[in-house]
Amino acid sequence: MTLFLTALGLMLVIEGFLYGGIPSFAKRMAEMLLQTPDDVLRKAGLASAIIGLCLIWMARGL
Repeated sequence: MTLFLTALGLMLVIEGFLYGGIPSFAKRMAEMLLQTPDDVLRKAGLASAIIGLCLIWMARGL
């Protein structure tokens, strides 16, 4: 549970910096997401989830 809360907190910090620090960039990225086909978003999302799981697995093994 500690690892989950740490990861959630880190995600919120990164998003907070993005929206608080450079909101115009966040808006441009949101517009690009709306124009990106679903299959591309699905593949990118699955790839990043797999990479994230691998990173967690490696970090927990060290």
